[in-house]
Amino acid sequence: MDLKELPSNVGDDNISEEANSLISSLPLCTDFQGKKLCNYQGCWYKYNTLQGVLNFQRGFEPQDTDIILASFPKSGTTWLKALTSALMERSKNHSFDHHPLLSDSPHGIIPFLELSVYQESSSPNLAKFSSLPRLFSTHMPLHAMHETLKGSPCKIVYLCRNVKDTLISWWFFRSAVNKIEPNRSLVESTFEAFCNGTIYYGPIWEHVLSYWRRSLENPKQVLFMRYEEMKAEPRDQVKRLAEFLGCPFTTEEEDNGLVDEILDFCSLRNLSSLEVNKTKIFNKVDRSIFFRKGEVGDWKNYLNPEMENKLDMIIQEKLQGSGLKF
Repeated sequence: MDLKELPSNVGDDNISEEANSLISSLPLCTDFQGKKLCNYQGCWYKYNTLQGVLNFQRGFEPQDTDIILASFPKSGTTWLKALTSALMERSKNHSFDHHPLLSDSPHGIIPFLELSVYQESSSPNLAKFSSLPRLFSTHMPLHAMHETLKGSPCKIVYLCRNVKDTLISWWFFRSAVNKIEPNRSLVESTFEAFCNGTIYYGPIWEHVLSYWRRSLENPKQVLFMRYEEMKAEPRDQVKRLAEFLGCPFTTEEEDNGLVDEILDFCSLRNLSSLEVNKTKIFNKVDRSIFFRKGEVGDWKNYLNPEMENKLDMIIQEKLQGSGLKF
């Protein structure tokens, strides 16, 4: 990313005069795709995303029963949302024939706070969240929500994924969004952006660590999950998630195979085959591109040894002393 100084006149029709004024005082950069980013409270945002963050910080009033699903982009967010929806809905639906996931995407069912709910206003209509608990999601680092959630016992689930696989997933996703070939030049520029931290919602290290540290301090409020463990031990991890959400599986449900049914229903294979995820649009993006491989270790097919070693060194440096390892 080019950390050159950008013009102070950063007017944007989609953001307020107040936000424009703030942006003009922030560190700015242009990312590897020519998109403008600004650094607010240590995190890089697109200008319209910052507007959503500011609206959230100003207007969100947490309820004790709220559940917030958090992740860095391309870390298994769609899967986590689907699983959470299936777990929370099972008391209402004893079959999957009329499940909400059949008529809406996981991102529609559990919307992003800063990208959807609070994108246009600090006081949105929350009527659709009348049933409790309210389910939200975010890509914000935890420190961006600290003051807003201060004193609230609402639960947060954070899903962490290996940085290298996140990088490759991000490369493919951005290529698909922009309808361009995922070429070598783009993966190299994505790699550099991850390394120097100037990536949308980055630096990824600070993002992950903000939730990791809080999960150690208050494990009853923040559940830290790993994508790789969810893939390796899906039954154990979905039961762990259900327990944390306050809806543990009963012995009868387990004996009747409900855990496996939910895992199958929320699998990449099944979700990607649903008509609602093949033909519709989410935030001006084809829903189908939210489903690719979902594999662990796919980065080995794209990163050379030099890239691998450089990332390993940065990871070791950034996570040193935290107790967190990839």
